[in-house]
Amino acid sequence: MSTILLVDDEPQIVEILSSYLQKDGFHVVTAETGNEALEMAASLHPDCIILDLMLPDLGGEEICQKIRSHSRVPILMLTAKSGETDRVHGLEIGADDYLVKPFSPRELVARVRAVLRRAGDYQALTDQVTVGDLYLSFGDKRIRKKDGWLELTPNEYRLLTTLCRYPGRTWSREELVAQVLGYDYDGFDRTIDTHVKNLRHKIEDDPKNPVYIKTVYGFGYRFENPGKN
Repeated sequence: MSTILLVDDEPQIVEILSSYLQKDGFHVVTAETGNEALEMAASLHPDCIILDLMLPDLGGEEICQKIRSHSRVPILMLTAKSGETDRVHGLEIGADDYLVKPFSPRELVARVRAVLRRAGDYQALTDQVTVGDLYLSFGDKRIRKKDGWLELTPNEYRLLTTLCRYPGRTWSREELVAQVLGYDYDGFDRTIDTHVKNLRHKIEDDPKNPVYIKTVYGFGYRFENPGKN
């Protein structure tokens, strides 16, 4: 049974969402404040976090960033902001999905199942790959650059492993969305650009002149092994 940490300070929303999630077989724990959420995330190690952006003490974006500094747990953000800029910012700071209020509780349950499914897509992989100065251990989902381990979000990890398994292949944005975000993702395909940008900042020495993830203009992206001609 997967544990879901639901972070929201509106009792009616918490009651409704908890009921739907529990009926679908999830174990639900709740937090009303940001500080409580951070404590529970650290102590309980939930399988997924549903995080409202508007909380009485800490903003949801700050909470997301704090959690992302040490954990790759899937995070689903809840917000009243529907603009593309707001959604992109949420993804840039590490959210895995973004649900705008008002929404259907059934949709939320479906989204939770989707992010959990994507997070588990690579659990069976046990092989290891070395590309340039990157070392990827699929078994324990760890990525090392030179002598330091990298902290990647689940989407960044799936993006990197998808690309590096097929060096030289050009992927369209739509293909990467399907591989990284899932075939049931109904957002916009430019979301993948945000994940590529974030990933480049972590794996490239110079993100503006990448050697690993190359842009194929007007189409998508290609991964190259700088150690091979």
